[in-house]
Amino acid sequence: MKHLIRNLVFIVLLTACALVIDAPKNVPVHVKLLGKSFSGTLSSPNINITWPFTFSRDLNIRQGLDLQGGTEVVLQADMSKVGAADRQDALDSAEGVITRRVDLYGVSEASVKTLVSGDTYRLVVDLPGIGDPQQALALIGTTAHLDFRELPTATSSATYGDFVTTGLTGADLKKASVEFNNQTGSPEVALQFTDVGATKFANITEKNVGKPLAIFLDSTPISAPVVQQQISGGSAVINGQFTLEEAKQLALTLNAGALPVPISILSQQNIAPTLGRESVAKSLRAGAVGLGVVVLFMIMNYGWLGAVADLGLVIYGVLTLALYKLIPVTISLPGLAGFILSIGMAVDANILIFERMKEELRKGHEWGAAMELGFGRAWDSIKDANVATLITSFVLYNPFDWTFLNSSGLVRGFALTLGLGIVISLFTGIFVTRTLLRAFMGHKL
Repeated sequence: MKHLIRNLVFIVLLTACALVIDAPKNVPVHVKLLGKSFSGTLSSPNINITWPFTFSRDLNIRQGLDLQGGTEVVLQADMSKVGAADRQDALDSAEGVITRRVDLYGVSEASVKTLVSGDTYRLVVDLPGIGDPQQALALIGTTAHLDFRELPTATSSATYGDFVTTGLTGADLKKASVEFNNQTGSPEVALQFTDVGATKFANITEKNVGKPLAIFLDSTPISAPVVQQQISGGSAVINGQFTLEEAKQLALTLNAGALPVPISILSQQNIAPTLGRESVAKSLRAGAVGLGVVVLFMIMNYGWLGAVADLGLVIYGVLTLALYKLIPVTISLPGLAGFILSIGMAVDANILIFERMKEELRKGHEWGAAMELGFGRAWDSIKDANVATLITSFVLYNPFDWTFLNSSGLVRGFALTLGLGIVISLFTGIFVTRTLLRAFMGHKL
């Protein structure tokens, strides 16, 4: 009984916290009660934690380009000073820099695409929620700046804030490329400097033996290898516990500063929501109707069991929305599809459990034993089905940016909402519904 009360209190508190997070922003409320009027504003709070870690959220719902519109910017890359063999690498580097900047500024589900036609090199950038051309220019309109920094002589700490510039910049670097160590076979990043850069690098490494030499791109640290010895000749190698993908990403990032490409805005246009307000309203209405039909089906087919499962489903929705706002997750049409699909799988788990309970009741077991056996014996099927779906979500999301897998933001949005929904549905289906059944059906146990 103590465990049951503790679990119920936990569910109530968790749901209450989620409801506070789910509250809309700045909605006026007017209530008349017993002849008196009460006015106020309903709004979810902002979260700002500074200790023991930094965490801040405004708890606004992030919407994708198809729901809120935004800005499409076409960029022209000037390749006049870049060799023909390096132009595609330079364009890829520029794409990586722009993507990183957009992510840094928190623009959700931005799309950055490259277009090459003859000697014309362009990038097309979609920025959800940004309608100001000047803001778009501030995000993506400047050339990447790469520089190498060292620790002052009197400084023994190695925090990135302590590093000072050395005068060695991306203009002194010819190219960065991925190579493989002859002895270990592990990937590493090879650096080739210009003649002037080679002299600077030799002097810098001579006085920094045994110390880290930090590499910054747009004032953001990307690596801090320790200098093993003075390096002359204009060539150097950054080695470490790199995977091949990590080494490729570091080389690409270094080339973004080593091959500076002047970028100009060729055109800019505001994009209206592709779905439109009416389409969004109809989609939400269809989702509400579908959810209502599911609720009725569960009640009509399973009675009180179905009603308890529906309550668990409501808690599932509350927790999911709260998690979307905390992460935050960008809500787009594919994301909504992932959420709705996960609801179906949550109901599917309850159906498996209830059918197993019916089988145990037909065998003559009491309600308590039938319920526990139903949950226990349905778990293997539920686990296997959900693990398979989580694997699919992982592949679609491609968190390690493997080049042979999808990298589309919209597909990743679908995978993220589906994966989160599966995890939450397991929690509500196994823990929440089971606790509620033990409490509300106790008179039959």
